[in-house]
Amino acid sequence: MSHWLIKSEPEVYSWDQLVKDKQTRWDGIRNYAARLHLRSMKKGDEIFFYHSNKGTEIVGIATVIKEAYPDPTSSDPAWFAIDIKPQKKLVKPVTLEQIKKEKKLSSMALVRISRLSVQPVTEEEWRIIMKMGGMEPAL
Repeated sequence: MSHWLIKSEPEVYSWDQLVKDKQTRWDGIRNYAARLHLRSMKKGDEIFFYHSNKGTEIVGIATVIKEAYPDPTSSDPAWFAIDIKPQKKLVKPVTLEQIKKEKKLSSMALVRISRLSVQPVTEEEWRIIMKMGGMEPAL
């Protein structure tokens, strides 16, 4: 299983909205690197849900429930979407400021490539953030 991070502005689509909807299609991605990451996601992969711009924090964990398929919001077949569902909310949101202060997370894509909306998360990064968020790391 791989781990990922996706970003959404809470005014556009928030964690609470995902919980209310029970699942959603993650579409509209128009960045080539993010597209590669979407295509690499597998059913069952876990995703940190990050509120960007306002809040700038990881607030929950979602799961991929449908792997990449042509994005219905685009007429170009080169773009993809996935389906996700909420898994659990972090006990304590993990802010970007906290992540930047943690030396072991200095190589994290969120720190290095801040504008990328879909990012890989290493196993070590996942465990550290889970601990920071008051969660037991997944084994």
